[in-house]
Amino acid sequence: MSTYTLKIIFPIVILFGAVAIAAILIFTRPEVAQRPMEVTRPLIRTFTVEKADLEMTVQSQGTVVPRTESSLIAQIAGQVTFVAPAFAAGGFFDKNEVLVKIDDRDYELAKIQAEAQVAQAELRYEREQEEARIAKNEWQRLGKGEASQLVLRAPQLKEALASLNAAKARLKQAEINVQRTKIRAPFTGRLRQKNVDVGQYVNPGIPLAVIYAVDYAEIRLPIPDAQLAYLDLPLNFRDETLKTNGPRVTLSASFAGSEHAWQAHIVRVEGEIDARSRMVHAVARIQDPYGHQEKPNTPPLAVGLFVKAQIHGKILNEVTAIPRVALRDKNMVLVLENNESLQYRKIEIARIDDEKVVVSSGLSTGEKVCISPLEAVVNGMQVRVHN
Repeated sequence: MSTYTLKIIFPIVILFGAVAIAAILIFTRPEVAQRPMEVTRPLIRTFTVEKADLEMTVQSQGTVVPRTESSLIAQIAGQVTFVAPAFAAGGFFDKNEVLVKIDDRDYELAKIQAEAQVAQAELRYEREQEEARIAKNEWQRLGKGEASQLVLRAPQLKEALASLNAAKARLKQAEINVQRTKIRAPFTGRLRQKNVDVGQYVNPGIPLAVIYAVDYAEIRLPIPDAQLAYLDLPLNFRDETLKTNGPRVTLSASFAGSEHAWQAHIVRVEGEIDARSRMVHAVARIQDPYGHQEKPNTPPLAVGLFVKAQIHGKILNEVTAIPRVALRDKNMVLVLENNESLQYRKIEIARIDDEKVVVSSGLSTGEKVCISPLEAVVNGMQVRVHN
């Protein structure tokens, strides 16, 4: 063969040889064993349903305020001669305790003068009574018919009586002025602000101090109108039940570096719902917030302290509380069936918040509800349960 022929035949032989070898390898390879495809079941966590009676609570907050705050006002003029040891910012005092004294010498003298005027008026009145009696007897003895009022001295007697009453009124006013030289506490309380001290001259109408009562304190608590259904808060006209049977309130706050709790109760509900916030305000009351009468080991609930409040409301019978994460599509949950599959279940919701859902019907005691996040769940889907 020529060299040209070999150049043509040789590549063809190599190509056919490669095809033959590839065919032999393909037809003589071992068969791979076929394994069935395994479906991985998702692993879930569950919550076991338990029914019980559950107390509804509503969270709120507010600031402690005194039930009464007043200004002590001077009713007479004079120089301050005495202030009580408790007459200082933060000082405690009892009802009727003398807090301030004003110089009473001028008022005592005025009282003595008024007493003298009363004595003179009484003497004059008694004389007029006697003269009227004599005039009447003289007229009857003369027998000249019916006497006039002037002859019987009736106008003089009336004028003497009026003078006596006026003198007694001046004496009463003088006695009142003497009493007003001693400014007494109108209630058991604490002094917030002191405005005068010994030696200062005061005039009527001058505020001497600002005081507030400590027999009980109040906290104004805003409540969303949507949560009123959970509380027993009568809103009817002249409903007096709150004075003794209002809902209990647990107050809590940080005081002196520690958390403390106090017990109070709702005493009234304010008359209207705020048009902007849709809030109604309930007023909680706590007795003896400073431990004035008892509770020596309880820290004081000081005026101005900001507190959190848990209002105890209605009790729902035979309900269950499940985690919020168990809720799907507003009113559905996934219930574990036969410990292997999930089924959608519709429930009736009594209350829902950020952490839990209170279920009134649709679940039975002992059932397990899925609380794991799952997507694309269908009824009957197989699952594994985390132990």
